[in-house]
Amino acid sequence: MYNKIKVMGMIIASMPVGEYDRRITILTTERGKISAFARGARRPTGALLACSQQFAFGEFYLYEGRDSYNLESADVKTYFGDIRNDMNGIYYGMYICEFALYMSRENVQPGQILNLLYVAMRALEKGQMPKKLVRRTFELRYLTEDGEMPELYSCMNCHREGLLEDEATRFDAEKGGVICDSCNLKNIGIRISRSALYTLQYIVSSPLEKLFGFTVSDSVLEEVDRVVDAWIKVRVGHSMKTEEMLDVF
Repeated sequence: MYNKIKVMGMIIASMPVGEYDRRITILTTERGKISAFARGARRPTGALLACSQQFAFGEFYLYEGRDSYNLESADVKTYFGDIRNDMNGIYYGMYICEFALYMSRENVQPGQILNLLYVAMRALEKGQMPKKLVRRTFELRYLTEDGEMPELYSCMNCHREGLLEDEATRFDAEKGGVICDSCNLKNIGIRISRSALYTLQYIVSSPLEKLFGFTVSDSVLEEVDRVVDAWIKVRVGHSMKTEEMLDVF
């Protein structure tokens, strides 16, 4: 006997299976990351054709089997269609979904991660923030929500606070955060300006509804880019396949 369930979520991966089916992965509020089969979803007139596409967000109705889920229908709230208007938008959306796919866990409620994913995709769709900034904001906040926030408010060595009063400091991913110049006599790590440090603090602490409502200068963006990249290499240690396609077009 199959149980029918309803979940709220977003399709973060969709791949063909057999001649007419798809296997989808949904990040859900209720059950974390789950996979399901969408039977007949690749038929041109299939009822599941549209609602089994990557980026689809809404309510999904599934039959829960012994070893897998099967998609019966969906009430899609948004497909994030405007992201598909340019190739860079598509690949950034795919990258964000791949990051969530790799980092999320099966049958573990994701907390604020689904909401973060939604607002990040909205930011890509609106196009008011540079796509690189959307990506780095999403990654750093994801790791923060996942318990991997770097120390950005006090020196890792002397624990002095008020680092925004300094003109610059350094970020050492191996040590886990920022180190003031007084302690960092060997100049190890990434030198970041006061503006970049403030931006990083904003990303890890601001409410989700305000998280993607800012922009920065090109120079600050490059600093943030280097810091988050270093943090991911230490804390994630995995390169996403879609990363090589970013900013190609």
